[in-house]
Amino acid sequence: MTSQKKTPKALHTNSLLAHGGGGYDKATGAVVPPIPMATTFVRDEAYELVSEGHLYSRDHNDVFRKVEGLIATLEDGAESRLFASGMAAIAAIVRTVKPGGTILLQAGIYWGTTVFFRKTCERSNIALVEVDATDLQVLADQIATTKPDLIFIEVPSNPFLKVVDIAKVSEISKSFGSVVCVDATAVTPLIMKPLQLGADLVMHSATKALNGHSDVLGGVITCTDPTSPAWEFIRAERHGAGAVMGSFEAWLLLRGLRTLGLRVERMNANSQAFAEHFDGHPKMEAVLYPGLESAEGHELAKAQMSGGYGSLMSLILKGSKDDALKVAGALNLFQRATSLGGVESLIEHRETIEGPESGIPVTLLRLSIGIEHLDDLIGDMEQALEII
Repeated sequence: MTSQKKTPKALHTNSLLAHGGGGYDKATGAVVPPIPMATTFVRDEAYELVSEGHLYSRDHNDVFRKVEGLIATLEDGAESRLFASGMAAIAAIVRTVKPGGTILLQAGIYWGTTVFFRKTCERSNIALVEVDATDLQVLADQIATTKPDLIFIEVPSNPFLKVVDIAKVSEISKSFGSVVCVDATAVTPLIMKPLQLGADLVMHSATKALNGHSDVLGGVITCTDPTSPAWEFIRAERHGAGAVMGSFEAWLLLRGLRTLGLRVERMNANSQAFAEHFDGHPKMEAVLYPGLESAEGHELAKAQMSGGYGSLMSLILKGSKDDALKVAGALNLFQRATSLGGVESLIEHRETIEGPESGIPVTLLRLSIGIEHLDDLIGDMEQALEII
């Protein structure tokens, strides 16, 4: 008697990730997919493609497709596209707005994003309105007045960890036809799914937690409607402008994604406990982390996020800029480096990196909490604080 396989149940996210979004390579049986190195593909004597869907590697890359499919699934989205960096992804999003259009940008987000928007809009004759998106009344008034083509928000924001109500922003924007894009780099799709909350686009710097090992530059955008004008432009822009990842980088990103569930679980737990330990510390002016019950926006974060609040936080110390730099310099386990979301914990004196024009407090230290043992992380910060 012929046995029949039962229809498999939908996999839990962690199982899907562990198998790289699709199990073994069907062509060879390899449990790890090959890295495609070819940039072009042959045609037969009748000038038909030997393999359908394989013309030129700028788009036709099997590792791209595998990673993009996995990320789209994680986001509950329709399609994803990989880019060479997070900023390359943001650049494609900005270019969806034509000269003469309007962009509404959340104030107080990653300074590199803000500077890029300002320079691009000035050069391209696009009106740029910067607004505190956490104030819904102010935001609603600005949307009604300016009728922006694009609303770009960052949740939670970097480095102030502010939380915007994505569902409300999306609801307000619909009657004006604005495209809502959320930069959710700081929390990953395992914690927050902006497309479920009404956003049109969600982007990540894949350099950060999606890869998680500080060895890949990448960006990714995911849409909810693949037929929308914005997505059709982004898809064509990636193809035409060619801001694509290399095959090896895409393969490394897929490898990183396979452990995303475990990494996020550990980093969330470490971050929550670390923030609670130092909240109210005599040498702290404030601990900025949405997982703290005392944090502005905590209830909203709890409603929008699940399983934790991410690995990014900021400490504002009492004292001077020199005191903050001394603390950063005295750390042994935390590495003094620019980035976030990796397995190793990092610290930055953000004002030194961004400059005084960024408006970042001179005593703010931005932390990316990794997967080390919590006691070691707390102990390292405690001994550093002793010098001030």
